[in-house]
Amino acid sequence: MPPNDSLGGELRPTPRTTLRRKRDRGHFDRATINSVLDAGLFCHVGFSVEGSPFVVPMVYARIGDTLYVHGAAANRTLRALATGVDACVTVTLVDGVVLARSAFHHSMNYRSVMLFGRADRVVDEKEQLSAMAALLEHLAPGRSTDARAPSPIELTATLILRFPITEGSAKIRTGGPIDEPEDLDLPVWAGVVPFALVPGPAVADAALDEGVEMPAYVRDYPRWAR
Repeated sequence: MPPNDSLGGELRPTPRTTLRRKRDRGHFDRATINSVLDAGLFCHVGFSVEGSPFVVPMVYARIGDTLYVHGAAANRTLRALATGVDACVTVTLVDGVVLARSAFHHSMNYRSVMLFGRADRVVDEKEQLSAMAALLEHLAPGRSTDARAPSPIELTATLILRFPITEGSAKIRTGGPIDEPEDLDLPVWAGVVPFALVPGPAVADAALDEGVEMPAYVRDYPRWAR
């Protein structure tokens, strides 16, 4: 069995996904990995082309065991990624700043996923449309049924890539500061400042017809801590 094959509900650890430090924070189960991917809004895709490194922020969506990203078909770096170069996709959610009594032990609470693999271009129109719908749903659940679907010309101008979720891991930190025993009596405040990405009230486009009502999925945009 190849090293990047999944075993049931878990991804098989590989040399580049096995944590060397803080192993207790590592997770290989798909449920944890998917939960982080589904909570994030954008990812960073890292790869090297002609000896030069690139890290590109991109909107993404997950369908099953596949991650989809997209961009302009004319984008040079995206076209290079489509050739099948080795890539690394990361998603990180900051849940809090951890303030310790010592400078050394300051940290953050976070949820992160790091995936490895190679992307390939989606050419089937049905899969392209499914991926575009998933991208809209990831941004705003319910949006794909309202927005106009991409035209053939727009699909031609868009490069959609699929990235397999077969090699990777999640890393999560929770809890308060971990201070040295001798520092616990220092008169220094310690604790956690929680973070959450909270959407504000929606602002209508200036050119919007007054007769167009705000849909419920916009008015009640999910207020969860992403």
